[in-house]
Amino acid sequence: MRLTVIGTGYLGAVHAACMADIGHDVLGVDVDIEKITALTEGRTPFYEPGLDDVLTRALASGRLRFTTSLREAAAHGEVHFICVGTPQQPGSQAADLRYVDAVVDGLAPHLPASCLVVGKSTVPVGTTARLTSRIADLVRGGVRAEVAWNPEFLREGFAVEDTLHPDRLVVGATSREADETLRRVYAPMLAAGVPYISTDPNTAELVKVAANSFLATKISFINAMAEVCDAAGADVATLADALGHDSRIGRRFLNAGVGFGGGCLPKDVRAFTARAQELGVGAAVAFLDQVDAINQRQRARTVALARQMAGGDLTGRRVTVLGATFKPNSDDVRDSPALAVAAALHREGADVSVHDPEGTANARLAHPELRCSSDLLAACQGAELVLHLTEWSQYRELDPVKLARVVRVPMLIDGRNGLAHTEWQAAGWTVKALGRPTLPDGTDTHHPHDPLRATITHPATEPDRATTLA
Repeated sequence: MRLTVIGTGYLGAVHAACMADIGHDVLGVDVDIEKITALTEGRTPFYEPGLDDVLTRALASGRLRFTTSLREAAAHGEVHFICVGTPQQPGSQAADLRYVDAVVDGLAPHLPASCLVVGKSTVPVGTTARLTSRIADLVRGGVRAEVAWNPEFLREGFAVEDTLHPDRLVVGATSREADETLRRVYAPMLAAGVPYISTDPNTAELVKVAANSFLATKISFINAMAEVCDAAGADVATLADALGHDSRIGRRFLNAGVGFGGGCLPKDVRAFTARAQELGVGAAVAFLDQVDAINQRQRARTVALARQMAGGDLTGRRVTVLGATFKPNSDDVRDSPALAVAAALHREGADVSVHDPEGTANARLAHPELRCSSDLLAACQGAELVLHLTEWSQYRELDPVKLARVVRVPMLIDGRNGLAHTEWQAAGWTVKALGRPTLPDGTDTHHPHDPLRATITHPATEPDRATTLA
C-alpha cells in the first residue's frame, strides 16, 4: 500500500522505516529539512537501537523516501499517518495540538482522491471527531477523507521491536472500510497473532492516555512507599518484591527511585487531567495530580539526600551524575529526572559533572551550565559524591574497586536502586538509596547475595514498557 508518515521524530521515523520494511511504499514527511536530509542519507537524527539497520534496508529497497512537501504527500498516499508531537501547552497542562492541526490544514486541500487519515499521536479524547469536521471543510468537492485513530505504544530504546512486534494494535474507526484498510496495513503483524482491538475513536484515543496514567500511578505508588519506608526504617525493594508476587499487582514498574520522565509520560498524564476537567469529570482523575506531585518530589528528595551526604552544604563539592537521558538506550533528555537533579545540585553550588553513554550532546544543549562528558572516568575524577540516575547497563558493569581509586570520596547515591550495593560497600563505598535502609555494619538489606535475605530470589527484569514516543 502507499503510505505517508507525517512527522519523522521518534515515532514517525521508526514507523516509516518499519512500514517500508514490511513491504509498503512509504513517503516520510517533515518540515525540518535537516532531518529529512539525514534520513534520506540513511542517518538517524537520534539514537534508537536497531533503527539504522531498518532505515538502511528500507532505503535500499526503494520503498522509502522522504520529502518536506505535504502536496507531494497528498498525491502519494492511500493512508496518511499523523505522527507529530503533542507537547504540553505553555502555561497549561493541556496538550498543544497545533502541529496536528497544521498537518490537517496543509494536507487536506491537496488530497486528490478519497483516503484514510490515521492519527498515531497522543491526543485528547474527541480529537478524531474534531479533525473529521476540520478536514471536511478543507477537502475538494467529491473527496472524502475519513479519520481514524491508531495510538502508538512504543518504548524509546525498543521502538523498532515494538513497531514490528507490538503487544497489541488498537484501531478506532467509524467505518468497516477504514478498519479493513488498517488490517491490510498491519497484515504481517496480524498473521503473527498480534491482538487487534477494533473500537470507536474515542476509546482508542483514551487507551493511550489511560495506559500511561496507569503506569505513572504504579511508579509513583512505589515511590510514595519509598518515602514511607524511609520514615519507618523499612526496605522498599523487599516490599516491592512481596507486592509483586501478587498476580493482581505484578512486579513490573514497582521500582522505587528518582521517578519517571521523558517527552511523553509526564505531559500525557497532565493532558489527560486537563481534558477530564474540560469534560466536567476532573474529580475522577484528581488523583493524577498526586501522581505527578510524588514524581516531582522524588527529584527533590534525591537532592536532599545528596545535601545530607555532603554534610548539609553542597557548595563547592565535586559531584558526578551518572546518566543524563530519562531512560537507557536513548539520547532523549526531555524532562529527564537525572538532568533535573544535576541542575538542582548545580543551583545549590555543587561542581557537577554529568556522564551519559549517548545523551551527552543533548544534555550539554539543554544545560550548558553543567560539565558533560562522554568519558566516564574523567567525569568521576576527584568526585566527592556519585549519583547513579539512569539505568544504563554500563553503570551496572562498573567495577567499584577501580572507581574508588578515581574519586576523592567513595560515596554513592543509587537513585535507581539498580546496583549491587553490597559489592560497592565491600569496595569501601558509602551507599544510600531512597527507601532503602542499611544495617549498622553497612550491609545492604536487599542484595540477593546477602545471607540475611538468601531466600529471596530476584528474576532478571526487562526494562519497563513505560515510555512511549512522540
